[in-house]
Parts: sequence; structure tokens; C-alpha cells
Amino acid sequence: MSASILVVDDEESILTSLRSILQDEGHEVAVAKNGVEALRAYTMDPPDLMLLDIWMPEMDGMETLRRVRELAPTAQIMMMSGHGSIETAVKAIKLGAYDYIEKPLSLENVTLRVKHALEQHRLEQENRTLRTTVHRKFELVGQSPVMQQLRQLIETAGPTNSRVLIGGENGTGKELVARAIHLQSARTSGPFVAVNCAAIPETLIESELFGHEKGSFTGATSMKRGQFEQADGGTLFLDEIADMSLSTQAKVLRALQEQQFTRVGGTKLLKVDVRVLAASNKDLLKEIEKGTFREDLFYRLNVVPIVVPPLRERRDDIPLLIRHFMKVHAEEQGLRIKEVSAEAMALFQQYDWPGNIRELRNLIERLMIMVPGSVIEAAQAGISTQAKPVGTTTQSAIPTLNPVFTQSYDSLRDARNAFEKDYISRKLREHHWNISRTAEELKIERSHLHRKIKLLDVEMRPEA
Repeated sequence: MSASILVVDDEESILTSLRSILQDEGHEVAVAKNGVEALRAYTMDPPDLMLLDIWMPEMDGMETLRRVRELAPTAQIMMMSGHGSIETAVKAIKLGAYDYIEKPLSLENVTLRVKHALEQHRLEQENRTLRTTVHRKFELVGQSPVMQQLRQLIETAGPTNSRVLIGGENGTGKELVARAIHLQSARTSGPFVAVNCAAIPETLIESELFGHEKGSFTGATSMKRGQFEQADGGTLFLDEIADMSLSTQAKVLRALQEQQFTRVGGTKLLKVDVRVLAASNKDLLKEIEKGTFREDLFYRLNVVPIVVPPLRERRDDIPLLIRHFMKVHAEEQGLRIKEVSAEAMALFQQYDWPGNIRELRNLIERLMIMVPGSVIEAAQAGISTQAKPVGTTTQSAIPTLNPVFTQSYDSLRDARNAFEKDYISRKLREHHWNISRTAEELKIERSHLHRKIKLLDVEMRPEA
């Protein structure tokens, strides 16, 4: 693995030998004769690794280490000394040095320690990149008044250890809110464990939450730790809590009250330190009236209530959300970010988004894949205007999502073909089935349009 390395030492022979050794290993090597030169070099072109001598005139290695770490807290630095001691090594490590190597330097030792330092540096960079990607993926996007109020609630509730009950329609981002609360808490370094209660069969949910002992039921071939155990020291997010049965709700309530439980088939009480956040798209007070949700569990969970607004109540955030989803999909799939025309953006902001953020994110992903050009036009957005249903007082047009964008497809080719067929059909209708004018707008040859019509089985229905 080739890397850039800066060697800092006041002895010319050390600089020469280390440069030769490291260049033979395929690395790019720069040298500096003192701490002042090292700081200047590091500021101009930060290396992947610095080999830094401790005993130097003017500015010694310890002071250089301290200043470099102020400039770049993630700098990878290996200290060198011919007059070392355990105290010196410990002090260097405390100041942020990765390693400490004693002189005289041996070829084998240097190359091996450098290899380990660079591998550690690579892993740390990958970890930081991954964390950034994950945080961006789960970022709460929006500057509308309702989103600012939501952030204030999260900032208030986050640092406490209180339970939070998150309400809101499907697709509004309740899990994002739960993750944001976790990141604001003192448990941020602990695990965040999310459980979708609606997705787990009733026969398995107790085992999923509390774990089971080997042989406790048919198929339990080994001991399993439940989600409460896995979230110990962190946060457990119970999504769609209203979909739990009353018997499971009773066991969750007991675990919340006592912070202890037994695995299925077990007798040993297990103690955990877990903060529980819960969410539901249902009105839990109505569920209590119907007898499907325990009132005592509701009050245990509803210490801090937070309601996530639907997308139709924060239309000003739609351009920010579109740009955010485009960046995420571009990074994940190696695509180029597209522009959205003013007409298309207006349609996006008029549409009611019954599927909320999830629907918008999925549509943007489809458009990123299926729109061939660099700009998404209104006709390509998959949103059309239709009259309101019979019985409404007005017949003003409202945006609706084209069915081609709500279907699922077996492959990317099928999705593209469906989009092209729908797009060509609409363009043909707009130009009254005139092939020449349609081909001109699509910026393709007439013969190519004829082939597309035949290949995609586009129905030609000239108007009378």
C-alpha cells in the first residue's frame, strides 16, 4: 500500500536511510530537519504518516507532536528516539502518538511498524467515512418552522434519560428522530438497536426482545441474546409498538419498570441499562379505548411525546430533501446528481405525498436511474394533474403520482422500459401523435422513435 510519509530528524544520515528504505517500499517520502520545517510541511501537504524524532534543537519532537495534533487531531505520528525511556514513551502516547520506536533503527522493525501504522490509519479513515455516510443517511433535513420545533424538542429530550413516544404517519421519519435523540444523549457511544414490532410474528417477538435459552422451544438450538440485552448501555427503539399483543406489552412494561427480565425458557434475572424510545403511526389513546393497547404501558412510554410532521406540512423543505436524497443515491450508486427544473419542483411541492419522506426518497431514486438527461423535467417527474374526486366542491387540478412510479419491477431494464413507454406515450399525445414533432422534442431521429414505439409496444391512438 503506497502512502505519503514525512520523516523529521536532525540527523542527515537518519533522513537519508529512512527515505531510501521507505521509497524502496513504494512510498512517497518527504523530509524535514526540525520541528519548524515539519509544521510547515504538514500544513502545506498533510502526509498519511509522520516519523518524528523526539530530541531536536529549536522545537523538540514533543512540542511538534502537540502542535501537529492541534492542527490535525487525526494525524498518524510515530515517535523515534535514541534516548528513550518508558516515561517518554507514555507521555508521547498520551499526547496522541500512534507508536514509539527506539533507535538505532532496524530495517525490519521500521518497515513492519510503518506497515501497521498505515493500516491503522486506513482503517480509521474508512471508519470516519462510514460514520459520515451513516450520519448523512439518517440526517434530519429541513429548515421549515415545524422542523425547527422538532429539532428543539430533540435537543431538549436527547440529553435526558427519559422515555420518548414518537408519533406520526407512515414514512415521516420516526426512526430518524429516534436516532437523532440517541446521538444527542450520553449514550451516543453505546448501541442503537431498532426493532420493527409489526414485522416480527407474534410467536417470535418475545424471543426477539428478551432472547431465549437453548431448547426452550422447537428450533431453539442455541442460546440467543435478545434486543434488550444487545441494547445494554445504549438505546432500544421499538417501532410500531401498537402492533404488539397485550401479553407482549405486559412483559415489556415489566422490563421497563424493573430494568430486568428473563430469557424465554430461562430462570436467571438479567439486569440491563437501556433507554427505550417507542413509535407508532396509530392514535394510541384510541387503541386504549378499543382495548388493544395497555394504558399503563402508554403512560410509561409517553414521558416526552414528539409528533413528526407529515411532508405536506413542510413543503418548503422539499427542495432540500430532493438535493439530499440525490447526494445520497449518487454516492451509493455511483450516479451523477441531476438538476430539477422549476416546473418539476413546483409539481413536487404541490403534491400531497401520502407516503411522506419514504415516497419522496423512492421517487428520487427512480428518477436518478431512469431519467437519461441531466435535468428532470416536469413531464418526467411522474406526477400528473387530475381533477379532484366527484363530490368535492371544486374541480381544480391536484397533483397525483403516475402509476408507473409506484409499481415494483423485477429488474432495472423493466423499470426503464416502463418509464420510456409512459414518457413516449405522453409526448405523442401532447403532439397529437405527430411522429416528427415528438422526435424533435425528444431529440432523437424519427427512425429511432419508430423503433422505440415498436420495441416498447407503445399504443398509437391518433385523435379523430
